[in-house]
Amino acid sequence: MRLGINLGYWGAGMDADNLTVAQEADRLGYAVCWAAEAYGSDVPSVLAWVAARTERIDVGSAILQIPARAPAMTAMTAATLDTLSGGRFRLGLGVSGPQVSEGWYGVAFDRPLARTREYVEIVRKALSRERLTHEGEHWTLPLPGGPGKPIKLTVHPVRPHIPLYIAAIGPKNLTQTGEIADGALLLFYSPAHAEETALAPLRAGRAKVGKGLEGFDVVPTVPLALGDDIPALADQFRPYTALYVGGMGSREQNFYNRLAQRMGYAEEAAEIQERYLARDRDGAAAAVPHQLIDDTTLIGPVARIADRMRAFADAGVTTLSLAPAGFTLEERVAGLRAGAEALERAGLA
Repeated sequence: MRLGINLGYWGAGMDADNLTVAQEADRLGYAVCWAAEAYGSDVPSVLAWVAARTERIDVGSAILQIPARAPAMTAMTAATLDTLSGGRFRLGLGVSGPQVSEGWYGVAFDRPLARTREYVEIVRKALSRERLTHEGEHWTLPLPGGPGKPIKLTVHPVRPHIPLYIAAIGPKNLTQTGEIADGALLLFYSPAHAEETALAPLRAGRAKVGKGLEGFDVVPTVPLALGDDIPALADQFRPYTALYVGGMGSREQNFYNRLAQRMGYAEEAAEIQERYLARDRDGAAAAVPHQLIDDTTLIGPVARIADRMRAFADAGVTTLSLAPAGFTLEERVAGLRAGAEALERAGLA
């Protein structure tokens, strides 16, 4: 199992430190540095900056939002970042959610699975440097009856195959991800529930193309907090968990709420959502079960974190992307170093 670092959203209040964190992860031998986008900073700008100031670590989009870009534009971006980074780019894609897709981009959040499959087909074809043609439900290239003609990408990526990941939560999305991608980007991954909530549907998708999970990258982002007071450390992540389970989406469409239900927290997930949508965010955070936090984070001293890392590795994780807690650079760097030490103690380095 390899380690990654997830910088999250550039512009979340820690911009000045993010580059130093990425450089420290590079020095420590972390495999990949991911960055995210929603409706603030864009991922390609961030990753180009990080790639220019690091030497070995891969840079990955977690995620490039599908409604934000035409698929051919995403292929251009991937090829450019792979070239600029010397072959260190990983392309992570996702449909985002209905609020962002429709409210920010003006793109209907309809048939997200079919849209993702078609998008990936076009991106892969463009990156292969074939002349680009496509006839589908969502895109037709070139447009019929006009001056457009099939053209091909002029940039030569460093590698013939840029690794492609999809952010997936629901069972159908996970199955499709196993079928069409090289890896899955996951949140709220619980080793205790990994088989039913992630691995089984991924395995089903791989089986559709005659493959197993060997060689497929299972990549959860896992918050990390270092210390001895386990309840207090868990409390740091109550607002974060409540935001996703309670407020990331509408009452009818919240993928993280459904995930918590599949993990056995149906009543708790309903209460968290009810409180969050009623603007009682403190009450929503208080309603998050301690066990849900402990199952989906790395908290405690290094020895306990090492034990938990073994559990994640045993539960199919191949790249464990850490999100160290802390408001200071020193706290975040300490978390990075603790992660590297824990991995070595666990015998997974």
